[in-house]
Amino acid sequence: MSQQYGWTPPPPGYGRVPVPAPQSSAPARPTLGSSVVFIGGWLVLLWVLEVVDLVLLGALDGFGVSPRVIAELPQVLTAPFLHFGFEHLMANSVPFLVLGVLTRMSGRRAFWVATAVSIVVSGLFAWLLSAPHTVTAGASGLIFGWLAFLLVRGLFNRNWKQILISAAVFGFFGGMLWGVFPTLPGVSWQGHLGGAVGGVLAAWWLPRRP
Repeated sequence: MSQQYGWTPPPPGYGRVPVPAPQSSAPARPTLGSSVVFIGGWLVLLWVLEVVDLVLLGALDGFGVSPRVIAELPQVLTAPFLHFGFEHLMANSVPFLVLGVLTRMSGRRAFWVATAVSIVVSGLFAWLLSAPHTVTAGASGLIFGWLAFLLVRGLFNRNWKQILISAAVFGFFGGMLWGVFPTLPGVSWQGHLGGAVGGVLAAWWLPRRP
C-alpha cells in the first residue's frame, strides 16, 4: 500500500512573532477623587499638627522661619506645615484644598514641581525679607504658589483649556493676590510674594523640560 501526503499551507501568521501594540508612555493624570483624597489627607495632617501644637503649648511654632538665622534656614521646609492657632489654619483650609486639588489634577510631576518650588521660594523670601525677631509659618505661601501656577500655566503652555481654568480660578481667588502687598499687619506678605514667584517659575520651567 502506498500513502500520499498532501501539502497544506500554514495558517496565516505562522512563524511570525506577535508585536505588542504601542502604548502611550504618558502617565494618567490624577483624577478628581484621588486628588481630593490626597490633598484632604494633607489637610488633615495640618490639623493634627495644630492639635499637637496646642497640647505642647505652641512648641511646634519654633519650627517656623526666623529671618536671617542661618541655623534655621532648613525650617523653610517645615514652616508650611505649622500655623499660629486654629483661626489661622481655618483661613487657609478652603483655598489649600481647592487650589491643591486643581494643581494635582494638572499632573503628578507638575504638582510636585509647583509645590516644591513654591515652598522653597516662599520660605527664602520670608527668611530674607521679614522683619527681625519674627517667625513666619503657615501654608499660605504654598497656597499663593499654587494660585500663581494655575493662573499663568495656560499662557506658558499656550493651552486654551488651561487659560479658561485660569480665568475661573482668578474669579474665585483673584482677590487673594492683594496678600503679596504689605497691607495687613502680622501677615507675611513676604512669604505670599515668594510663593507667587515660585508658582510662576514652576509654570515657566515645566514646558521647557520634556
